[in-house]
Amino acid sequence: MSELKVDTRLWSGKARNLSPYIPGEQPQHDNLCKLNTNENPFPPSPKVAAAISAVLTQQAEELRLYPAPESDDLRGALARAYDLDINQVFVGNGSDEVLALIFASFFMKERPLLAPDISYSFYPVYAQTFGVELVKIALEADFSIDPDAYRQPCSGIIIANPNAPTGLLLSLADIRKLASEHPNATIVIDEAYIDFAQAGATVSAVSLIHELDNVLVTQTFSKSRSLAGLRVGMAFGNPSLIEALTRMKNSFNSYPLDKLAQAGARASVLDTEYFEQTCQQVIDLRHSLTAELKALGFEVLPSQANFVFARPHDGDAIGIASALREQGIIVRHFDTPRIQEYLRITVGTAEQHQRLITALKELAAQ
Repeated sequence: MSELKVDTRLWSGKARNLSPYIPGEQPQHDNLCKLNTNENPFPPSPKVAAAISAVLTQQAEELRLYPAPESDDLRGALARAYDLDINQVFVGNGSDEVLALIFASFFMKERPLLAPDISYSFYPVYAQTFGVELVKIALEADFSIDPDAYRQPCSGIIIANPNAPTGLLLSLADIRKLASEHPNATIVIDEAYIDFAQAGATVSAVSLIHELDNVLVTQTFSKSRSLAGLRVGMAFGNPSLIEALTRMKNSFNSYPLDKLAQAGARASVLDTEYFEQTCQQVIDLRHSLTAELKALGFEVLPSQANFVFARPHDGDAIGIASALREQGIIVRHFDTPRIQEYLRITVGTAEQHQRLITALKELAAQ
């Protein structure tokens, strides 16, 4: 098939100049061991499928009607689960949409947005899309975040916590410090992986929104709730921040979550026992994977996410990634300064880990 020649003469200058986000590869391969996109190795709660099935069988007639525009039942379930009021909860079509609305609602100002230089690679794309000046603050030598480095005028600060791709966690004390020192800036804490942190509920910045009106926390159903295919994300913050997001949403897409997504996500929230069990299983698997990699000479950062960030002893991360790919094992390598010698490896099943470790031992023996 010949390569498509793109005619950009009708494009806007904005579309022509964008550098889109490149998501993790979704390769097609027989007997694939996929450890590159941080998907949960366990299925979602069985109650999710039951709830979606109920909509399709018992309420199929309602599919001709628009869904609840503000997803009130889902927001109510989230509010109860996080001990919040419903007007402190916002939901959208995946946390990526929620983050895009945040950029449009709070950061399109004269002052810049501050973010770590090594973090979620969608942030620079959003900044370019919405015309936001992004100032990158260098991580420390050990890849930690120094709150004192953010002492400069800004419209906001955005930090993934645990950070990606390092998996390191910023303390609540440091987040409180950032928010207190920037009372007129929106402090966004992107907690896509927070449920995999040790004692996750006690380290989430959701607890800070009662005392700090400029803290906005985002989370997702894609990781800890095994619902990446359903596309549901949320934000927690004071009612004024949530109202700004709602206004922006309703000026863009007033029905972001369909009936099936709302029903499935709500069922997931209500199944607390399954959620806690699977999160703990991932944490246990992360510990075992970390130990096995260290035994092979890898340097592994102390991750609090559902992935590990590991450097082989000789730093040849790209060589190892290529060799693993030949065996159908896919891990993530970032060709980015400071982290070229590291691999991000998703926590998988015990069987996937065994396949990975066996392959690494064979490579080491060559």
